Amino acid sequence: SRIEARMRCLKAFGERIMARGPDRQTAEIHIRIALMNRFKALGTVEIIRVA
Repeated sequence: SRIEARMRCLKAFGERIMARGPDRQTAEIHIRIALMNRFKALGTVEIIRVA
């Protein structure tokens, strides 16, 4: 399912935030969100009507 795929993606990044400073933590979270959205876009099927 989609949720299982998202959790697999999240686990691939690791469960903990590696950065120590609050600014860097925020940046790391934004990067993770952007990557997960990109993975979602790559996995979305585009249906085209033929004929």
